[in-house]
Amino acid sequence: MYRIKKSGKMKVDAFVLTDSLNDISEAIEQLKNVASLPSIVKAAYAMPDIHWGYGFPIGGVAAFSEIISPGGVGFDINCGVRLLKSEVTYKEISKHIQKVLEKIYKLVPVGLGSTSKKFEKKLFKKIIENGTKAVIELGFGYEEDLNFIENNGTLLPANMLDVSDTAYKRGKEELGTLGAGNHFIEIQKVEEIYDKKIANVLGLFEGQITVMIHTGSRGFGHQVATDYIKLMRNLNIDLPDKQLVYAQFKSEIGQKYYSAMNCAANFAFSNRQIITHLVRKAFSDISKLYLVYDVVHNIAKVEIHDGQKVIVHRKGATRALGPGQKELPEKYKDIGQPVIIPGDMGTSSYILVGTNENFAFSSTAHGAGRILGRRQALKKLKLNDILSNLERKGIILKSKSKKTIIEEAPNAYKDIDKVVEIVDKLRLSKKVAKLVPLGVIKG
Repeated sequence: MYRIKKSGKMKVDAFVLTDSLNDISEAIEQLKNVASLPSIVKAAYAMPDIHWGYGFPIGGVAAFSEIISPGGVGFDINCGVRLLKSEVTYKEISKHIQKVLEKIYKLVPVGLGSTSKKFEKKLFKKIIENGTKAVIELGFGYEEDLNFIENNGTLLPANMLDVSDTAYKRGKEELGTLGAGNHFIEIQKVEEIYDKKIANVLGLFEGQITVMIHTGSRGFGHQVATDYIKLMRNLNIDLPDKQLVYAQFKSEIGQKYYSAMNCAANFAFSNRQIITHLVRKAFSDISKLYLVYDVVHNIAKVEIHDGQKVIVHRKGATRALGPGQKELPEKYKDIGQPVIIPGDMGTSSYILVGTNENFAFSSTAHGAGRILGRRQALKKLKLNDILSNLERKGIILKSKSKKTIIEEAPNAYKDIDKVVEIVDKLRLSKKVAKLVPLGVIKG
């Protein structure tokens, strides 16, 4: 745990939770800039998957008493991950993995610019203002799913009037689509259990087939961020970085952004719910799929920490509440919030739970974190090497784009095992299970 003492315009210290400061100097400068923003509380934190982002570093966590900043949430609002568990083992269905993966690939629109059925404005409004329960009422899933989604799949206030028509036009045909970039659907196997008691509560066992879905608010969320960054551009003076624009939380524009951000978050929850419905269809001949949990990565939330109401910004970071917290589903009250930390294409993913020893506003890592930018990956990595590596591991890959395969190769990311080891040792979250990929769908 590296401490960067308050200096210059920094109002609080910053902490980088990692095993090495190599190759993250730009991201650390961004973290110091975040620590310079008004009304920041306690400290600015960087998770071990820290890397450079827009204004705030990705893997950054900061809480403010008076402001909200779109850069502290990012462009893919409520990019998040959900885990589904089956009733079958790998041994029982190993011969069917490829067939099921191809079914999912046919059912779920994937890739850049992918579209689904068009949601007319009235229905779209209902979905983004009410979140997951609205799409479940349309037949996409079960009511009990709501118990296992962060905030039950709805963030409020959420008012369509605070969203631009451009955002609606971008989003109306993207609900139920995976998109591209680091988003994926992955069929996995539970490889190892570290805590059997907690795994039993989660319904996980060794050899079990699981499915992980990673996607967010698509072009809709991107447009919401773009719109409000433009609107806030002239509100602030003397910023260390113009990408750190912010508004007073209680101001009109601050509340409008908060509402629009929640609309985008509800879009993302609903997006993952529709995809879940389609994945369940693909598995219908093999096993029922039950929702373990759905976590949010990019969001600003009003929370109480150390008795103070603050706006916690988690950008590329996961909420990790410890046991006993009132926000937890009844089933998980005694174990803490499930945390899903996905690996990159071809590497392990992990299930953890939150702890009450967490000092970083109940936050933990969200993934491996990039070490190569997408352009660097395209220059340095070879498609054939990546495909050969996946083949050696017995991992089936379906992707719309060769470019995406290179950009999202394991070598473009940090070592996920190390990232998880750090958050486990620092008690930001506690390891429960390790999952390995069997089949991967990329955009």
